Amino acid sequence: MTTDAPRDRKPDADGPEPDAPVPVTAQAGAVDAEVVTANQRVFVGILGTLFAGACVLYTAFHIGVMNVYPLETWVYRLIHVSGGLALGFVFFSARAFPAEGSGQRPATILEWVLLLPAAVAIFTALVQITYALIADARVPTGAPPDQMLLTFGYPIITGTVLAILASWTSPVRDRSRLPLPDLLLAVAAIAVGLYIIGHAEFLRFRASVFPHPNDMYASIAGILLILEMTRRLAGLPLVIIVAVFIAYGFIGPWLPGVLEHGGYAPARFFAFIYTDNGILGPTTAVSSTYIILFITFAAFLQASRVGEYFVNFAFAAAGGARGGPAKVAVFSSGLMGMINGTSAGNVVSTGSLTIPLMKRVGYRPQTSASIEAAASSGGQVLPPIMGAGAFIMAEITGIAYTEIVIAAIIPAALYFLSVYFMVDKEALKLDMRGLPRSELPQFATMARRVFLFIPVITLIGALFMGYSVIRAGTLAMAAAAVVSWFTPFRMGPKQIAYALEIAARMSLQLVAVCAAAGVIVGVIALTGVGVRFSSLLLAVAGQSQLLALFFAMLVAIILGMGMPTTAAYAVAASVIAPGLIRMGIDPLTAHFFIFYFAVMSAITPPVALAAYAGAAIARSDPMRTSVEAFKIGLAAFVVPFMFFYSAPLLMQGEWQENLHAFLTAALGIYLLASSIQGWFFGRINWIVRVLVLGAALAMIGGGIQSDIIGLGVAAVVFAAQRFLLNPARA
Repeated sequence: MTTDAPRDRKPDADGPEPDAPVPVTAQAGAVDAEVVTANQRVFVGILGTLFAGACVLYTAFHIGVMNVYPLETWVYRLIHVSGGLALGFVFFSARAFPAEGSGQRPATILEWVLLLPAAVAIFTALVQITYALIADARVPTGAPPDQMLLTFGYPIITGTVLAILASWTSPVRDRSRLPLPDLLLAVAAIAVGLYIIGHAEFLRFRASVFPHPNDMYASIAGILLILEMTRRLAGLPLVIIVAVFIAYGFIGPWLPGVLEHGGYAPARFFAFIYTDNGILGPTTAVSSTYIILFITFAAFLQASRVGEYFVNFAFAAAGGARGGPAKVAVFSSGLMGMINGTSAGNVVSTGSLTIPLMKRVGYRPQTSASIEAAASSGGQVLPPIMGAGAFIMAEITGIAYTEIVIAAIIPAALYFLSVYFMVDKEALKLDMRGLPRSELPQFATMARRVFLFIPVITLIGALFMGYSVIRAGTLAMAAAAVVSWFTPFRMGPKQIAYALEIAARMSLQLVAVCAAAGVIVGVIALTGVGVRFSSLLLAVAGQSQLLALFFAMLVAIILGMGMPTTAAYAVAASVIAPGLIRMGIDPLTAHFFIFYFAVMSAITPPVALAAYAGAAIARSDPMRTSVEAFKIGLAAFVVPFMFFYSAPLLMQGEWQENLHAFLTAALGIYLLASSIQGWFFGRINWIVRVLVLGAALAMIGGGIQSDIIGLGVAAVVFAAQRFLLNPARA
């Protein structure tokens, strides 16, 4: 368990590049280093031990409940959310810390004016709900409206609001200290959780009909805490979207057309949101099981340094090829992004190694950052984990997990082939070379340690042998610990505790954003706006499924801007999927379509979080980087339309149909990359690029006639280049 700031932690901002080349193996440890964000605290001494222990208990609680001792659903999810919020306020400040410590600045008068009543109110509420649970003096259905109102309802909402204001206005102090405003917010999160856990049996029946005023105030306080934590960890875009949906619950009677609804009393509205119809619904169900499970698996890989091996293996295999570091980024970032479930977070982790090396071999800074962003985002569509996307899709649709994973194979292969082709053709255009072999790991050495892939193989094998996802993930964690004993980085009790500790911190962002997305899901369920939006989609699109898909693409991208993949997909699926399915589109196709565009919102301008994270490391212009990341990941904007028109691309046909669809689509993807990069066995001008683009679209179409047309055009261009123009050839 760590009590001091670990030496392998690194900030998420860009740091100085080495003046002299450093061997890749000396840098690869950065992949497994813990990322310390700009507003993250790093505790030392007694506080470090105390809060590290709290993180270990939080993660161990989830693993134990999932595998050994199941809890009632509401209780488990509430502990998951409330515990995550409490830890979040402990570890993440309301504002970024300055580059240099600000010292111990004295409290201002405004700070004390806010903090003193906030502390009195929050601790009053905590004492009251603790006493009520111990003495069984809860607020049953039918209780007087003023029961516990003065000692819990009013204090919890007043204290929460004042503590949030205090956290915004208090001076930013040292990273190693926990200021009183955030301590009060952590206590408020615990008090809200205790109230709803203690009254869950009543809330199941009265939340949608006649909630008690305390139910409303506890729910409002809980939602405010969720939104504040989301702001700290994921930025303002998701908070603004949630606020718009909450406002919609009250202004609906004055809105026109399909947006109109009868309105709701505040008590009913907020109490309903904090049930399994909203915050405790499918998004939190996934974050409290699959997401935290695979984040813990990623933490085990990090603590055992297996993640470092994945990158070193990729460098040994491809680092010496032309544009080698970029090809390594495609492989390693895709693999790690699949496991850890966050595009931007994976860019910061693996990009800290791959981006400087890409710049060394000749890629422009913005190109280096965009390649890393595209590869990391692609990890979210890579089976079998898909950044937890497969599990969310299974939860929402009821489609078997194995069916979803199998359907994802060809689209993911096409996406990564496209990124690889884009990278390779960029290297050809610029006549790049790879890294010197003297700076790369020896492939023979890496091959002798290929057993370090056992944790991932164990996970995949267990899933396809019929084990539950939870059991498979747990076995994979155990495998990571076991294989580490055959390396210099053996995992003993201390390293396992460290893995559990960092897993808790790594999961906090997704806990917050999934809970925030649950607010949106709850509003959609209460108001029925999803069904009405689907009707509007049907009316606008008429009978055109293609037009409906185009609108769905726009909505998924807009909703996903600034949001992590899990939240973006959950919200977009709630709004869009019913309409697509009503138009006759297969449910699997509809959800995959939405999922792909929700994922690719991370590299879609103007709000492209993964590209922005890469730009910070590469020191490139964020907007130009996002535009180039969009270009490199362009195949992901074509692939969903491909599998809409060609079901075999989702493994929905006979094996020969699936193979034919994959081969022709792969050739189409190659032609698409050639057109975009302007290189097809040599440089090509704009006229030829348009011809090659037409051939690509024909091959992507999937029909026999279109395949013949595409092959014919490609053959003519190839022959003209080779025999008539005689350009420089690859």
